[in-house]
Amino acid sequence: MVPLRIAAGQQTLFTSAALVAACALAFTIVSFWWLHARQGRLNAWEPLTFSGAVTPSQSRLRFPVVVYNTGAKPIIVRDLRLSFLDEPMATMPLPWTSLRSHLRPEQDDGLKMPAVFAVSGRTALQLFIEFGTSKPRYLVPEARTYRVSIEVLLGHKTEWCPLVTFAWHAERLNHPTQYIAYRNSGESVESEGPDKAVASLDAVATMVVEEGGTPEGRTLKAP
Repeated sequence: MVPLRIAAGQQTLFTSAALVAACALAFTIVSFWWLHARQGRLNAWEPLTFSGAVTPSQSRLRFPVVVYNTGAKPIIVRDLRLSFLDEPMATMPLPWTSLRSHLRPEQDDGLKMPAVFAVSGRTALQLFIEFGTSKPRYLVPEARTYRVSIEVLLGHKTEWCPLVTFAWHAERLNHPTQYIAYRNSGESVESEGPDKAVASLDAVATMVVEEGGTPEGRTLKAP
């Protein structure tokens, strides 16, 4: 009986050792995948400021956005666009026109034309993304709040994905023909209130109509 007990004990030890080895192997594989091969997603946060200009010949909007790759693998960004949610279909997404080095529009603000780029794993990037249109397509917003989404076309996907959705306060555009920075807030922080933005944006829309154009992004008022 003693040899049988010894054999049974040895088999139990063997089974326990095999279980520990299997667990160790599984932990190693999962750890390697988590550290080096896991596909994450891009997170982004609502911008607190923006720069904007609206004229009869072109529209430009620039937003500061921080993106973070939650995974280990790099994520390829192929394209970006700015979509207006809950708006008529005539308000088409604004295409990505450039990347800049900072928010305030200046001659030395590091113009980079749209190009594919990568966000490394577990890395955050600060991007100053510029969207816009040029004549004969006009975007002349009303002086109100729009719900917009910065959308991204990724290397490993075939459809556009929302990167960050937020309220864009177009009522801050009280000097629309000047490309300057504003606080993206519903609370007035400029010396001139939204009434100035209403008059200024309406004036731009009127100039567009007089030139035979139809401004997107607004409801035209009867003369």
